[in-house]
Amino acid sequence: MAILIDPPRWPAHGTHFSHLVSDTSLAELHEFAALTGIPERAFDLDHYDVPARRYRELVARGAVEVSGGELVRRLVASGLRVPARRRSSKLATVLADHWDRLLPGRPEPGRELVERWGEPHRHYHGRPHLLAVLEALHTLLDAGEDPGPEPDAVWFAAWFHDAVYNGVPGRDEEDSARLAGQLLGNAGRPQGEIDETVRLVLLTSTHRPAAGDLPGALLCDADLSVLGRDPGGYRDYVQAVRKEYAGVDDGRFAAGRAAVVRRLLELDPLFRTETARRLWLAQAQENLAGELLFWQRQAGGAAPARLDFRAVDFRIADFGTS
Repeated sequence: MAILIDPPRWPAHGTHFSHLVSDTSLAELHEFAALTGIPERAFDLDHYDVPARRYRELVARGAVEVSGGELVRRLVASGLRVPARRRSSKLATVLADHWDRLLPGRPEPGRELVERWGEPHRHYHGRPHLLAVLEALHTLLDAGEDPGPEPDAVWFAAWFHDAVYNGVPGRDEEDSARLAGQLLGNAGRPQGEIDETVRLVLLTSTHRPAAGDLPGALLCDADLSVLGRDPGGYRDYVQAVRKEYAGVDDGRFAAGRAAVVRRLLELDPLFRTETARRLWLAQAQENLAGELLFWQRQAGGAAPARLDFRAVDFRIADFGTS
């Protein structure tokens, strides 16, 4: 139970900002802010943004210094976190800020990418997914996972991995990789970094990095972290995928989705990094196994004629074993 503050690393308004949170209650956070003279306008749903010049003072007055990753983990555990993906009015701005930290002074590629990720036909492969992958990558790197010799390439690959999305497996990854080469080349990035980014984007068509491919493992684990969501979040993910295939009838979608789930269950290992296995593997295996049982019931005629996921959470226990 504490007031937490992370290092001032978030650029804005000519300085850098820290996040100030409570891992207990918003009431505790607001009380601390009032006592230390932090203005109400600095509050943003679950945290206060405080400028770098106040960092040491706030630590002296009782705020506990933690890393950005630790602050997020404890805020999530407290149940107080409001993810940026739920702040629809801010999502484009949040992503633009992420891009600016990755490639300062070159906003043009970031603007194009944010626009692409916001295309209206995207229901799962949209801006919330991009943000989720970036956040998962932050989690893995904060835990000490190795990004390899071209660390920025992993971040660029996260941005580009579904930058072109038309629902055509294989071709989407190729077109996205081509776009990465074009935009990063125009931005003057080193050729080795560009080549590594292109390689990583293409890897997301199979999610099968070779043994020892550290950046490939990081990117694939971040991309597949959705599989380890809680049952409700996993159900929402499947619903969003279904919307992207609205033109496909229920029978064909059920067969195709079941095949995808089987391929994911056959990935051994499903997650390549130790951190991802610790955080997401057990829940992912339960989610996937439960979903496969759902599709098997569909094929056997035990489910309604129309697919309706609202009451489904894909837990194995809800389906029994027969």
